[in-house]
This record gives sequence, C-alpha cells and structure tokens, in this order.
Amino acid sequence: MGKTILVVEDNELNLRLFCDLLNAHGYSAHPVRDGRDALEKAREVSPDLIIMDIQLPHVSGLELIGQMKTDAALRAVPIMAVTAYAGKGDEEQIKAAGAEAYVSKPISVIKFIESVGAFA
Repeated sequence: MGKTILVVEDNELNLRLFCDLLNAHGYSAHPVRDGRDALEKAREVSPDLIIMDIQLPHVSGLELIGQMKTDAALRAVPIMAVTAYAGKGDEEQIKAAGAEAYVSKPISVIKFIESVGAFA
C-alpha cells in the first residue's frame, strides 16, 4: 500500500466512498467515524494526510484541525477539509484554522484524487 491517509467523516456513505477511492488509487485509508477519536487514531497511524469533514457531531472539524496543528506529533501533517460548507468566506476560515486544502461536497472524484495527490 501507498501513503497512509486518515479519513475523518461521520457520514457512512461518504466515508466508504472516500476510503474506496483512496484504496483504489493505492493509498492506505484509515476511517474514523467519530471526531472524538480522531486525535488518538492520528497519533496511532501517523498519517501522511488527514481528510477532515468540518460538520461533525460532538466536535467540529475546525476544532480538530486546531488541535492537530498544536500537537507536536501531528503539526506537520497536511489536512484536507472536505465539507458541504460552500458559503462566502468558508474556505478562508477553514484554511485559517490550519487546513492546507479545501474540497467542497458533493465531491468531484477527479478533483478529490488530484487534491490528495498534491499532499500524499
């Protein structure tokens, strides 16, 4: 398998789609359904990239990005936000939180894989 990617997504269909796409393109995808488990799982698998949903129950993706960027073990790992947020200023807010990339839902498969390839 190729590079390791952590996928934080609470929607089961999206999670399966992202992981299937990543695995089909030679990546090793590690799913996380509950954002409360994301930090621990990230430390465990030492991913090359983190794909982060922004709208999660219990903890927001923006909050998780902030926590990861202040964690010495995870700070250097690029984060690609994937979200249904498409309003004016949302991309800037997500990048200001620390995400290196932003892809809006519904995703374009080609754009998704190209964005992943730019970081992993």
